[in-house]
Amino acid sequence: MVATLRSVLRFKRPEFHPVSRRIDRSINVADMRRISRRRLPRGVFDYIDGGAEDERSLAANTDSFAATTFRPRVLRDISTIDPSTTLFGRSLPFPLVLSPTGFTRIADPQGELAVARAAARAGVPYSLSTLATRSIEEVAAVSDGPKWFQVYVWRDRGLVEDLIGRAKASGYEAIILTVDSVQFGRRERDVRRGFELPPMIGPGTLLDGMVHPAWTWSFLNSEPIRFANVTGSTIADGASPVVLADYIHSQYERNLSWDDIGWLRSAWDGPIVVKGIQTVADVLLAADHGVDAVALSNHGGRQLDGAPTPLELVAPARDAVGDRVVLLCDGGVRRGSDIVKAVALGADACMAGRAYLYGLGAAGERGVDHVLTMLRHDVERTMSLIGARSVDELEPDLVQLPRDLDR
Repeated sequence: MVATLRSVLRFKRPEFHPVSRRIDRSINVADMRRISRRRLPRGVFDYIDGGAEDERSLAANTDSFAATTFRPRVLRDISTIDPSTTLFGRSLPFPLVLSPTGFTRIADPQGELAVARAAARAGVPYSLSTLATRSIEEVAAVSDGPKWFQVYVWRDRGLVEDLIGRAKASGYEAIILTVDSVQFGRRERDVRRGFELPPMIGPGTLLDGMVHPAWTWSFLNSEPIRFANVTGSTIADGASPVVLADYIHSQYERNLSWDDIGWLRSAWDGPIVVKGIQTVADVLLAADHGVDAVALSNHGGRQLDGAPTPLELVAPARDAVGDRVVLLCDGGVRRGSDIVKAVALGADACMAGRAYLYGLGAAGERGVDHVLTMLRHDVERTMSLIGARSVDELEPDLVQLPRDLDR
């Protein structure tokens, strides 16, 4: 009996480190989301996880990937799988860019620094938000990997030009112009919980902190959170986050137009990515105005509920614009197979934000490492299973769109 048991049983060594235990229990991004939901105060988690209004666009982003299936090819030599690609002349190990996310330190005290270090180790570009809680220079100091910087064209063009100049001086390689946020969407989870940036403290917030002591302890023992890129730029240095938030909200330019791309080009001589495009017509306009890349995006379902899903736009956008611009698919990526589907349909790469925030909230910097490792392994495994040895072999005939997207 003992010999029989020995032949089939292997005993796993117990893991006592809490972060390692959480990582060991996470075999996909959904697991990281579940752990993050348990560890973070509910208002913080909902800020990361939630979308606009009824959250139909939020759900549709992931549902569109789930509904898109593969047409695997067999009896192909898959002894070597190469998921690498090239964006703006830089080789990447697989087709992924980390999206910009604001106020990242609410998930973990290291915030953007942790994500940037993990991205550098994985070899993928990290996009820093203008509304980050770590500055352009702080991130550059900890990451020698590819870095992009996200901007808004604000009313104070001098401030925007200063930010762009700092990004250039710090070695950032591309600028992302976000164009779908001139009016904030109504994120009803945040409204319901009274969650604002910076957070408004009330009895519910305090109670939530008490039942999440690990997060609260880390938060209270870290330096104050600030909008690091704008503190001291135009208003007094050391201004409170509340004052800065009011100032930032006053800066959104509602008369932004395609003519502003020319102004941005005068301030930045590197690649320009326009993020938030949601129609083929605007993809063509972007190409006509000399944009280098377009990020098909509905802001992760956080702006207009009922917006088109990025995945459904990939194939028609590629057909219309050809190779005139780089196409990025931003929104809903939870598995490496999602990246493979988007690239097969015509995207050059995908962008992901929530996926790494779940990892950050669940297990800090190591959680981001774990998410990026899982996504890359997913990409390689999926390519093997559908018979594609390289990104160049990812073609539309390897995927089947659901009927409502096949147009």
